[in-house]
Amino acid sequence: MRGMILAAGLGTRLAPLTDKTPKPLIEVGGEPLIVRQILQLKEGGVSDIIINLHHLGEMIFNRVGNGGEYGVQIQYTWEKSLLETGGGIKNALPLLGKEPFIILNGDIYSDFSFTDLPNTLKPDSLGHLVLREPTTGEQTGDFIVSGSKIIGRGDQLTYCGIGLISPSLFINSPRGAFSLRELFFEALARRALEYQKFEGAWEDIGTLEALERALKRG
Repeated sequence: MRGMILAAGLGTRLAPLTDKTPKPLIEVGGEPLIVRQILQLKEGGVSDIIINLHHLGEMIFNRVGNGGEYGVQIQYTWEKSLLETGGGIKNALPLLGKEPFIILNGDIYSDFSFTDLPNTLKPDSLGHLVLREPTTGEQTGDFIVSGSKIIGRGDQLTYCGIGLISPSLFINSPRGAFSLRELFFEALARRALEYQKFEGAWEDIGTLEALERALKRG
């Protein structure tokens, strides 16, 4: 199984902390977020990891290297200009192969177990996303669900930044920078997205307030 950690973002909402430290290297519980994620992926059976880099990417590369220290193989894609989530993954497809792969936002702190993800997708599915209840302070969610399917956009459940997706999701996708959410929303019309609900610890380390909450958990 292959996985991709999205680690290219600027982290502007965490400035000035992220002026000199990329978000994935922020420590929670004495461990950089990205190291925790690499170990979580390994425990979930992921042996090959791709990481996209841009802002202070050399620091991430120097910290985790080829992954040998963690018992995995790590490869990198370097973005001269930010390609956003969709463009970043599309740029990495030659390394990710033709089978479904795991995606993980590089600023997520959680206790999610990747062994809980399916090993493959259903024949009519382009993605299997991990969703959660919107937390206090979030005005809206992302999706409406029914049964095992994501059936529309709405505020019922929120995307966790974790999923298993097919390379076929990117057929006819735009060139350059674009959001992965655009492809998710297009797939909704085909009822091609499955989901599972997650109720464990989770924080998107996008603000100082979220970082403080994660530090209390860690």
